[in-house]
Amino acid sequence: MTFAEKLQALRQLMLVEQVDAYLITAADPHISEYLPEHYKAIPFACGFTGSAGTLVITRDFAGLWTDSRYFTQAEAQLIGTGYELVKLKVPHTPEYISWLSEILPKGAKVGFNHKLITVALADEMQHRLAQCEIEITDVDFISSIWLDRVGLPVENAFLIDEEAAGLSISAKINEVRTALKISKADYHFISSLDDIAWLFNLRGKDVDYNPVTLSFALITPNEVKLFIEQQKLSHDDISALNAQGVTLHSYDEVASILKNLPKDIHMFIDPKRTCFGLFECIPKSSTIIFGINPSTHLKSLKNNTEINHIRKAMQQDGIALTRFFKWMEEHLGKEKITEWSAAEKLATFRAEQASFAGLSFNTIAGYNANGALPHYSVTAESNQEILGNGLFLVDSGGQYLYGTTDVTRVMPVGNCSATQADDYTLVLKGLIEGSKLIFPEGTKGYQIDSICRKPLWEHTINFGHGTGHGIGFFLNVHEGPQNISPANVDVVFKTGMVTSIEPGIYRPGKHGVRIENLVLCVPKGNSEFGDFLTFETLTLCFIDTTIINKTLLASDQIDWLNQYNQMVLEQLQPMLTEEESEWLKVKCQPV
Repeated sequence: MTFAEKLQALRQLMLVEQVDAYLITAADPHISEYLPEHYKAIPFACGFTGSAGTLVITRDFAGLWTDSRYFTQAEAQLIGTGYELVKLKVPHTPEYISWLSEILPKGAKVGFNHKLITVALADEMQHRLAQCEIEITDVDFISSIWLDRVGLPVENAFLIDEEAAGLSISAKINEVRTALKISKADYHFISSLDDIAWLFNLRGKDVDYNPVTLSFALITPNEVKLFIEQQKLSHDDISALNAQGVTLHSYDEVASILKNLPKDIHMFIDPKRTCFGLFECIPKSSTIIFGINPSTHLKSLKNNTEINHIRKAMQQDGIALTRFFKWMEEHLGKEKITEWSAAEKLATFRAEQASFAGLSFNTIAGYNANGALPHYSVTAESNQEILGNGLFLVDSGGQYLYGTTDVTRVMPVGNCSATQADDYTLVLKGLIEGSKLIFPEGTKGYQIDSICRKPLWEHTINFGHGTGHGIGFFLNVHEGPQNISPANVDVVFKTGMVTSIEPGIYRPGKHGVRIENLVLCVPKGNSEFGDFLTFETLTLCFIDTTIINKTLLASDQIDWLNQYNQMVLEQLQPMLTEEESEWLKVKCQPV
């Protein structure tokens, strides 16, 4: 079926079931960022492949609500599908709820799959639409027309040894139970895959880029239940889980077990990471305690064992990046190199590393105008040859045993303009100011965000994405609860958190600049004014200095840059060949 035919089929089902508006969300029952193929309903329905968006279908309109990161992409992909692009004014907000409340009559029905929407969003929708006497209903029309839909993934999963994780499964469960007691909860349901992976020292291959496996977990006063297809695990891993008090249940048993829980329990759930469909299974007599999953807070604080592994992963990643940029410099102009082939070559260099386990996200490799798209994904149609003059932006990362990396660098190609040099330098200033910041305990991400943006604001420049996100330990490349952004997220930075710092400047149709490192939050000292923290940079990849406008940098910023590049050279040099080492020495020369 064409996209237009699929839309017609959906409208026919809506007519039969008397549904006035139908929503298709970019989600799975675990509210994952990256979805298994089975749950990629939006690409199936309309061809849009961006990671954020919602389709809303009525009897006479069909639209895709998405944010500015995807406007250009969506406009191209929606041509001829019957869907129109609706541009979100504020990212990550359900603006379509207001639209539905305005255009639907009283008594109308809004349908969507309750397993593919968060508790928080469903509650907001139900509350706001009820004010207009519009009701919601649980329907799944996609499954009826998606005849060649792939099944759920069945990749093998495995446990990380306690020696690698730094903490046993039972110790982590005890930490979660301690947090539950503080919240006055005796039951806790977890559906977010990275929280489950951390809690059970469990990793898998069910989702692209994220080493997780489809599963749910339920902690009760006397039991810990893990819902997973047991054929994914080895006999030894099953025995290890059982030995630490974990009982295994089939993945699809979760709904029935939730429905049969005792009455009057106190259940803790994360409303932003739990699907509404399974939440509805919990007995109505239960007292529900909402909050961020305790495991989300706990896994953000990397222990010493994890930190040591992360440092090794950074070294391996740094070797791969050094070899990639050396190859780029030596082969540009001598053979055809495109965005696509460059990304493939970088993946090859990473794959040569001993503990490489896959990419941590789809590489963003954008030359000139394509680099101005913060979440650019190269396609056969958009693939540009890297030739002539300009800036080549590469945002990439790897999964290693054990560590996750995420790094962005910009490579000058040919002769660069004064504007490109200034933009590059201002972004670098933002990175440096955030990286060397000293701040008191209790500081939150939005406070750090303004420090990183200040060098850009002084030139009336800004960027539309966050400045930083948490990152997992051989887990998801985007991890909470902390972030660095203008949003007033009520999470303070603590020792052990690993976070990106990635300011940027994007000039549509011209070029983009983003420079990104990962940093570790560490103690700085104390005084009569309290305890202070700072960041230690973990990423090991030289920062190109050839197009810097030194007049825009203060002496302390130049010192930071020189010290950083010298650290990169010292840590990577022992693992490089003599030729590679000499090349890197030149790249790391003081400014």
